[in-house]
Amino acid sequence: MSNVLSLITAAIVACMLLFIYPVSKSYEQQDQVSYSVAYKSVTKFADSVRSKGYITPEMYTDFMRELDLTGNLYKVELQHDQKLYYPIYTDPADPSSFQMDFEVHYQSNYSDHIMDVLFPKDLVSAAERKYYLKQYDYFLVTIHNTNVTKGTLVRQFLNMSPGGDETRIYIPYGGMVLNEDY
Repeated sequence: MSNVLSLITAAIVACMLLFIYPVSKSYEQQDQVSYSVAYKSVTKFADSVRSKGYITPEMYTDFMRELDLTGNLYKVELQHDQKLYYPIYTDPADPSSFQMDFEVHYQSNYSDHIMDVLFPKDLVSAAERKYYLKQYDYFLVTIHNTNVTKGTLVRQFLNMSPGGDETRIYIPYGGMVLNEDY
């Protein structure tokens, strides 16, 4: 009887080693390739925006099309930190009290505002559908997958763990706007 149980156990272990492990590694590699493609797309888009100083609907659409090639669904967050200078006065009502100094503040504009400029509800000209940034502003793109990848499913099955954080691809990328090419 114990001989039969050991044969069944050996068959199950062999099945896992011969079939499930290679499938798991294949899906892990697929997730890594998806990460690499997404990283390349994010860096290309963000660097293009930082070097040109604007975003067009075509740039954003091409970026989203490249992300779609991975077969995953992503949440894309855009952030533009606009640099603003405020003069310092001892008495704001008196222009002659200017202190020859400025305070620097950043105003953040997020995806909703940027998308309203790129894809407005009203019909506007193509020139009005550009979102402009200024030199020394900051621009950040953050993406993360919203679907459960096959690699995550197999890992959860092998670990016998319930679903948790399914984010497998998380990429924040950005920096200072280097140029105004408009």
